[in-house]
Amino acid sequence: MIDDLVTWLQDPAHWSGPDGVPARLSEHVVYTAVTVLVAVVLAVPLGAWVGHTGRGRWLVTGANALRAVPSLGLLFAISMLVGPLIQSSLAFTLPSIIVLVILAIPPLLSGSYAGVESVDPAARDAARGMGMRGPQVLAQVELPIAMPLLLSGLRSATLQVIATATIAASISLGGLGRYLIDGLAARDLSQMVAGSVLVALLALFTDGALALVQRFLVSPGISGRRTRVGPTDVARLGSLRAGVSSTPRGTSPAVSPNGSD
Repeated sequence: MIDDLVTWLQDPAHWSGPDGVPARLSEHVVYTAVTVLVAVVLAVPLGAWVGHTGRGRWLVTGANALRAVPSLGLLFAISMLVGPLIQSSLAFTLPSIIVLVILAIPPLLSGSYAGVESVDPAARDAARGMGMRGPQVLAQVELPIAMPLLLSGLRSATLQVIATATIAASISLGGLGRYLIDGLAARDLSQMVAGSVLVALLALFTDGALALVQRFLVSPGISGRRTRVGPTDVARLGSLRAGVSSTPRGTSPAVSPNGSD
């Protein structure tokens, strides 16, 4: 099996033309990017609003119920309802995108809602005490604190779209799923295995890339990452401790305007 897989991947015919790996991979990435972008625009503001105001929680519950809907059944149902209404090449692509967006919304909505809703009320009160209004509290306080859960929802939604776009090839969508569907029709096991491996690699690479993005976007104070302490910081800390220990009780160490002793 492994030898057949390597042979299939080494065949130059599988790396060129409209059915080649680069073309199918590009299609899969485009479908995923468009779907996730649309879902983010729809779900994240709504989830943040629900978490900020506490109203409309039923929307989150209803969206989570969509996770119980079979993906393949939903694909066929939407394609049969919407497909005949479109007289172009989008007759199969658009219904698939609609289904992918529907499936990507629940994790994004839940992540943004849970992240904003879990913000410490003391942080909100402090922001309001500084004169911030509701939208400012949401944008400058709640969303930065909610970033870990929000990005976790983004990662979950992206992986969900990558996986579902694979089976969407059964209703004539392009992408890497074509290797599984076409290989099944032709009884080409090597092609099916190659398609599965490519989808898995795409999912692993995408999740790793989003994990790096999450690492850089989330504040170290929120994520709990330790900050590196350099020799200069150690020397300044030592001099500060020495100054404090040499100061008589009842007095405060003199501090210059630039922060040094």
